[in-house]
Amino acid sequence: MHGDGLKGLGPTSRAWLSQVGIDDADALRRADAIDVFLRVKALQPGTSLNLLFALIGAQQGRDWRDIARERRTDLLLELDARRPPARRPKPPR
Repeated sequence: MHGDGLKGLGPTSRAWLSQVGIDDADALRRADAIDVFLRVKALQPGTSLNLLFALIGAQQGRDWRDIARERRTDLLLELDARRPPARRPKPPR
């Protein structure tokens, strides 16, 4: 995907995308950015929200910082709605 016009996605982000089956720009454009982000986050728990902003920015041909500024709250709410509920530890017997 290098040199294909997907601004904001560096070599590390591109490697992570490859790990979740996103190997080219068309695949990224067809994918649901939140789903891709959650799949990457499952493999790379330290992944920041900046990746989500960069994914959407790449899909739309926009700067990731604009996405962060304009959509941060609604994206956080969407992420929260899609995450599986946290497992609660079993109480001791």
